[in-house]
Amino acid sequence: MLPLQSFRAFISRHQLFEPDQKILLAVSGGKDSVLMVHLFKQAGLNFGIAHCNFQLRAEESQRDEAFVRMLAATMEVPFHVTHFSTKAYAKAQRCSTQMAARDLRYAWFEEIRAAEGYEAIAVAHHQNDAVETMLINLTRGTGISGLHGIAPKRDRLIRPLLFLSREAIETLIGKENIGYVEDSSNLSDHYARNKIRMHVIPQLKAINPVLEQTFAQNIQRFQEAETIIQQTVLSLRRKLLEESPTGISIQIDAIKALNPQKLLCYELLKPYNFNESLTLEVLTALDKQTGTSFYSSTHRVTIDRHRLMITPLEGQHTTIQAGPDTGLNQLIHPAARQVELPMHLLNISYTEGNSFSRDGKAYVDHELLIFPLVLRSRQPGDVFVPLGMKTHKKLSDFFIDEKVPLPEKDKIPLLINGNGDIIWVAGMRQDNRYKVTATTKKVAIFELKLKQ
Repeated sequence: MLPLQSFRAFISRHQLFEPDQKILLAVSGGKDSVLMVHLFKQAGLNFGIAHCNFQLRAEESQRDEAFVRMLAATMEVPFHVTHFSTKAYAKAQRCSTQMAARDLRYAWFEEIRAAEGYEAIAVAHHQNDAVETMLINLTRGTGISGLHGIAPKRDRLIRPLLFLSREAIETLIGKENIGYVEDSSNLSDHYARNKIRMHVIPQLKAINPVLEQTFAQNIQRFQEAETIIQQTVLSLRRKLLEESPTGISIQIDAIKALNPQKLLCYELLKPYNFNESLTLEVLTALDKQTGTSFYSSTHRVTIDRHRLMITPLEGQHTTIQAGPDTGLNQLIHPAARQVELPMHLLNISYTEGNSFSRDGKAYVDHELLIFPLVLRSRQPGDVFVPLGMKTHKKLSDFFIDEKVPLPEKDKIPLLINGNGDIIWVAGMRQDNRYKVTATTKKVAIFELKLKQ
């Protein structure tokens, strides 16, 4: 028998959702997510299933998709599936495969949630995942925010299995004879989380057999401690930060009086993207001459006589950010038909055949697209093959030839393929490699329009 009473009690205690609301379940096909499906079904809740095929494990990925598709059919609930070119995306974004998969799936989950009217996205993290996350954060170095584990609810993301341990899940799966599929990558200790799961946790459980419960209690204490710290920081922020037309200032004597100094100064500077090492550099330079400056990715802290000045970055120290009309690294999935930007709408449609017109839109051979696409602003080294040309051209040279004013260059969205190619300099020129040809079977049409 499934622990439906504990399941409902956990949902109610943490106010995850109301019983009549529709929830999107992220289901890989493994033990944890499959048990979550059965709990939702037996509890009589309204839900749909979403599955990501990352195309990383060949036939095994296809097997997982088929299993989850059959599970959804058996449960008689909506099924949503997508396929990602994960390795190509990771290469284009210069990130790990794990990070790429994370970014891709959560962006797609939210897209489906919003489009289909789901209240929240449920993922099958359990108590051991919280323990592992905490240990990983401790190993890599973390502030107190890294010690509160995994929250039952964060925005639209919920974790209704956090009342269960991995052992409890395995016991339930066995007793209820529930079918599932095994991800072979979980058996490899190539990844840091798997190393902790396979080698560290067993040693800790030998010392403390109720490790999960102990960590759950520790996590609650850390959460309470973090609340106290944040209340203190909020009070200090109101008291110490002085706003002016040129930026924000803090009196140096006030910083010297902080106790504990490093922790509180770090919390004060964190919203301006200063990490702990940069904060320490600032603290060790409080008595240096006026004009000494330190830079985060977005802000500058400058010693100005008896105060620190915090100002947004401009000019040569600024990394290229999205302009106000773009959406830096905004993902576009196959199901998307419109992407909203602050001042524009990117409309996406598809048509069969190989027809197109010269009307300012981009007409792209659909078979050449590698989803998800990315919408971003320019970056150093960007090149593309302008329509009608056969050789690459620097985007910077293209802007010069088109006489684009400097302030406008960062405001022009670029549509990027999953392999990193520029598909379209939005509203200006598409890439010749993605044009419609006589062999094109399906056309993707992109149109950038000003909001009304």
